[in-house]
Amino acid sequence: MAVMAMILAGGEGPALSVLTAKRSEAAVPFAGKYRIIDFALSNCVNSGIFDVAVLTQYQPRSLNEHIGVGRPWDLDRTTGGVRLLQPYQSTKGEVGAWQAGTADAIRFNLNILRPAVDDVLILAGDHIYTMDYGPLLREHRERNADVTLAVYTVPGFEAHRFGMVTADTQGRVVKFEEKPRRTTSTLASMGIYVFKREVLVDWLTQEDAHDRSEKHNLARDYISSRLAASRVYAHRFQGYWADVGTIQAYYEANMALLTETPALDLYNPDWIIHTRSEERPAALIGREAHVEGNLLSDGCRIEGSVFRSVISPGVHVAAGATVRDSIIMTDTTIEAGAKVDRAIIDKHVVVGAGAEVGSGDENTPNYKWPDRLNTGLTVVGKNAVIPQGLRVGRNVVIYPRATDASYDSKEVPSGETIIA
Repeated sequence: MAVMAMILAGGEGPALSVLTAKRSEAAVPFAGKYRIIDFALSNCVNSGIFDVAVLTQYQPRSLNEHIGVGRPWDLDRTTGGVRLLQPYQSTKGEVGAWQAGTADAIRFNLNILRPAVDDVLILAGDHIYTMDYGPLLREHRERNADVTLAVYTVPGFEAHRFGMVTADTQGRVVKFEEKPRRTTSTLASMGIYVFKREVLVDWLTQEDAHDRSEKHNLARDYISSRLAASRVYAHRFQGYWADVGTIQAYYEANMALLTETPALDLYNPDWIIHTRSEERPAALIGREAHVEGNLLSDGCRIEGSVFRSVISPGVHVAAGATVRDSIIMTDTTIEAGAKVDRAIIDKHVVVGAGAEVGSGDENTPNYKWPDRLNTGLTVVGKNAVIPQGLRVGRNVVIYPRATDASYDSKEVPSGETIIA
């Protein structure tokens, strides 16, 4: 039976702060050399699915350049392969094509489903996990399900972040709650759905245009309202899965890779995570360098000290500089004598000589995003400059392309936001 995958990769990801100022959430770098969408794409090809559509919308350029024609994933094919689908201007009288949610994204692209497709695998492009979709598809077909949801057990205090699912002893879904404040369920929807093709088309096209214009979310507006009349089942997943849609979750998922036996195995030869890799020389560790417990990527040059950090390709840590418990992205330079502590620093940033990023009081939340940045992390946007000798506190956000002129003094207090 033929299956087609549709990856929803058009989200803005505002809870990732300035990391998504110039890119979609799916295009955010992860684990040094990867992008978040690499995991969904790699899971598809490792599961034998080579007919993949990537649905984009917000700031798609970075994602488009990364995926290209799909060669790193063996998706540059004449039949099937990968297709990048952009929003488009619809014909007069149709629902507008600017996608307001997951249901819209799929509805506006139903025409790509070939008649030979039996099942449609719908995936989120912003989660970190390794999963063989084969057992999910087999269970879906054996149960003759209309829809099958992949679910994952989460602690009760995190239920408000997810769609929560209640299933009976046969696995049939009897209740779906979208991000409830309180619930007795511990099964979270992973944003992974298998639909019978005809069911998906019927659900998304059967109402008139006015009704459809009010229904944007696939789970909340369609699945939850059709549980009694449809065969909706849950498929329990036992492996590693992380929703990295917040700064704290993103940071913790990266740092978890530095443990002695990380739950996410990036070194499994039987389940390779493919990505678009640049030709870079081997990592260079200087004679006077001190490194401990890091994830180091090709092309980085470490002449100073780096502890428990994720270092992307092309990063240069100069002699006398110190980086601790941080994520440093591609081609960033940490100049001599600079100190970086518990920070996420985007691509092409320059941290000037003697500057400090992440110091002082960590109990003052960011004044602009107090609910998102309150654990002591400091986030620096792409192409920003941290001037020589500047002292940057904790829970600070520095926007992309900030320059020397963006700062009023030689110190940025904890909780501040610097806008370029």
